[in-house]
Amino acid sequence: MSKLLVTGATGKLGNQVLKLLIEKVDVTHVSAIARDPSKLAAFQTKGVNVIQADYDEPASLEKAFDGIDTLYFVSASDINKRLEQHKHVVDAAKKAGIKQVVYTSFQRKDETPNSPIAPVAQVHLQTEKWLKESGMTCTILKHALYSDVVPMFIGDQVLETGVVYQPAGDGKVSFASRSDMAEVGVNMLTSVGHENKTYEIAGSQSYSYADVAEMLSAIGKKPIHYVSPSVDEFKKAMQDAGVPDEMIELLVMFNLGIKAGEFDVPDNTLEKLLGRKPEDLSEFLKKVYAK
Repeated sequence: MSKLLVTGATGKLGNQVLKLLIEKVDVTHVSAIARDPSKLAAFQTKGVNVIQADYDEPASLEKAFDGIDTLYFVSASDINKRLEQHKHVVDAAKKAGIKQVVYTSFQRKDETPNSPIAPVAQVHLQTEKWLKESGMTCTILKHALYSDVVPMFIGDQVLETGVVYQPAGDGKVSFASRSDMAEVGVNMLTSVGHENKTYEIAGSQSYSYADVAEMLSAIGKKPIHYVSPSVDEFKKAMQDAGVPDEMIELLVMFNLGIKAGEFDVPDNTLEKLLGRKPEDLSEFLKKVYAK
């Protein structure tokens, strides 16, 4: 049986993948890396081979990848350092002789530097290029925006305020839940036929923030309205609320991407890969906001 390694295992996606993976395969064939292995102590107790490694330290990656056949490569969380870190991972995987890489990429339409989400998309485009040129077999999972980001963007008090306040216009998103993406990732790691393929991992229907407000109205049994301010108005409101500047810029970037239709890519591939209906955004929001 192949030796499998999960990166980003202390993060939310990688952690879910690791949980599902050890339910499906012999745990002695599963490894995971972490900057701080103590954060994966519970997995280590279950038999997972937990290895200290860091995307910033190529030598640690090469050592961790030695003897591994298949790598689940979670994209780095630090947008500013992501490109260099991804180069470290790809180079280390190649040197270690890894046969297959399953990479969590990013859904997009406009692949030019003019895209509102270019700072994110360009790194994924380059990483995909490196993987395809590496000689390793690769599977590219182009993840849609997580359903999980909606509460992060609109806040946990939206039922109290009665307003969804985001500068995304009428833009729509084919949201998919992180848990469904994790399950698809495990399916990729434990089955064949996905070699050198790229998949759109998205919901089969797209939703706007106006749709989100309608869903929340039903959940909260009260009217919730969507307001799309100008970028300047949004920034001022966020600053007045004490939101850090870095987070404000991130929110603006993603909302402008939504407004431009960058994430409006509905697809039924996720349903086919899961073998069931994916979790719809309305179902996800009920779990978060229903009281």
